[in-house]
Amino acid sequence: MRNFSIIILTSLFTYAVKAHDIDNRLTTSFISQNFLTQHSTPLPKTKHKLVVIAHRGSHLNVPENTLAAYESAIKEGADYVEIDLRTTKDGHLVIMHEESISRMTGIKGLIKDLNFSDIKRLKIKPAVNGDTTTYHIPEFADVLNLCKGRINIYLDFKEADVEKTYSLLKEFGMQNNVVVYLNKEEQYEQWKNVAPQVPLMSSLPENANISQLNNFMDKKRLDVVDNAYTIDLINLVHKRKIAVWLDVQSNDEGPATWEQALKSGADGLQTDHPEKLIKYLEDQGKR
Repeated sequence: MRNFSIIILTSLFTYAVKAHDIDNRLTTSFISQNFLTQHSTPLPKTKHKLVVIAHRGSHLNVPENTLAAYESAIKEGADYVEIDLRTTKDGHLVIMHEESISRMTGIKGLIKDLNFSDIKRLKIKPAVNGDTTTYHIPEFADVLNLCKGRINIYLDFKEADVEKTYSLLKEFGMQNNVVVYLNKEEQYEQWKNVAPQVPLMSSLPENANISQLNNFMDKKRLDVVDNAYTIDLINLVHKRKIAVWLDVQSNDEGPATWEQALKSGADGLQTDHPEKLIKYLEDQGKR
């Protein structure tokens, strides 16, 4: 995942919707529990009403965006793994958050400038000292094979071909187990043309008034947004049957940030600590 990437505007959403502009006849908790079953584009099925998304997998002890991180997220009970999709020079779909391989491998270069044969030879640096396991940049097909029948995918669509991506999803029977996060405005029409039934997610524009927000949501029929931070704004998007999955990953992520997100009426939380978050939710009787 990205840090609050926005289709049209790229900085953090800060607008707080005024309460008197919104019909609050339905409570946030009632909407949060019931609107998903009425959604026009069904989201992937999960065991839990409030979904936990493992940000780049569970990567405290293994490197992010690796098969090991996704396997850890599955074992810890997450509902989704978030993965970042990119394309090599020769057209292979691989997983890497940044376009540069430097941070993860210690070698300079961009994914788009490397052939898949080059990518396969690279080794990802371990997350903890003393780990002698060899980690590689995963191919999208390998991720789908690992996740099939075990966990849903939050697909952060960085740089890739929609038709090729959807073809692989169908090949592995995962087309009903994915939500696609859009990073560019043109990606919306591309996905709607190729696979209109796939749920789409992005961010709302910042500093917009009610009219502008409604106009944006009229033009872009999203199924999930990630930056509705107030109860009133969540009510507004819930009335359109749009889910809210908030990013809670941060340096100070913990019970305080989780509780704040839950009180706002969020339907999902993306976290760097899926195991701890799940235990917290279980202890609170919310999972």
